[in-house]
Amino acid sequence: MLLVPAIDIIGGQCVRLREGDYARQTTYGDPVEVAIALESQGFERLHVVDLDGARSHHIVNDHILAEICRRTSLTVDFGGGLKTDEDVAKAFDSGAAQVTLGSVAVTNPAMVDRAAERYGADRIILGADVKDGCIAINGWIDRSEVELMRFIESYHSRGYSYVLCTDISRDGMMTGPAIDLYKQIMERFPRVHLIASGGVSSTDDIIALGDAGLHSVVFGRAYYEGRIDIKRLWDWQNA
Repeated sequence: MLLVPAIDIIGGQCVRLREGDYARQTTYGDPVEVAIALESQGFERLHVVDLDGARSHHIVNDHILAEICRRTSLTVDFGGGLKTDEDVAKAFDSGAAQVTLGSVAVTNPAMVDRAAERYGADRIILGADVKDGCIAINGWIDRSEVELMRFIESYHSRGYSYVLCTDISRDGMMTGPAIDLYKQIMERFPRVHLIASGGVSSTDDIIALGDAGLHSVVFGRAYYEGRIDIKRLWDWQNA
C-alpha cells in the first residue's frame, strides 16, 4: 500500500480542517518546508490540496506546488480548484504527476475526459468526497445529488481507475477510516485503485487499511500531531 501524507494549503500555510469546515483549521507551517521534512523521513509521495483554489473555483497555489516539486523529488498529486483545462495544465506544468478532480467530475465530466485524452487517464484521480452517501463539491461546501457508487461506475466504465474516497464526516477527526465503505467499493469495483482518505488516527489505522487491500492511504492530522510511528510504519512496509 502506498503511504501518502497530505498537505492542505490555505493562505500559504499547511493546514488541516475538521470535517471540511474552513472555520475549524489548524496550521502546521510552511508547506514547502513540510514537504522537505516528509521526504527526509522516507516518504516518496505527497497529496497536495489547494483549499484556497477549491473555495475560489480556480487554481490558486500552483506556485507552491511548483516550489515543492523543485525542491523535492516527491511524486505529487494535486487537487483543489481545478475547474478548467487551463487549471489542469497549470498543475501539470508546475510538476504534478497526477491531478485529483472532484467537483468538476460532477459538474463538467467532458472537461475530465479532455484531460484524460491529453494527459492519460492514469494521471487523473477522481476525488470522491462523500457526504451522506453523495458526492460533495466546491471544497465540500455543497452536497450534490450524485450517489457515490453511481459516480464511480460512470467513470470506471470509461477507463478511469484511480479513485480517492474521503468520508467527510471523518476527515480531520481521527475517528478511524471508513473501512466498511472502502470494502464495499472494492467488492463492487475490484479493478479500481482505491485511495483511502479521512479519519486516520494512528499507525494501526494505516495497517488496517493495508490489510483490507487498499491501494493507497492519504493521512494528515495524525502525522502532524505525532500519532504515526514512522519507524513502525516502515518496518511494516518492508516486512
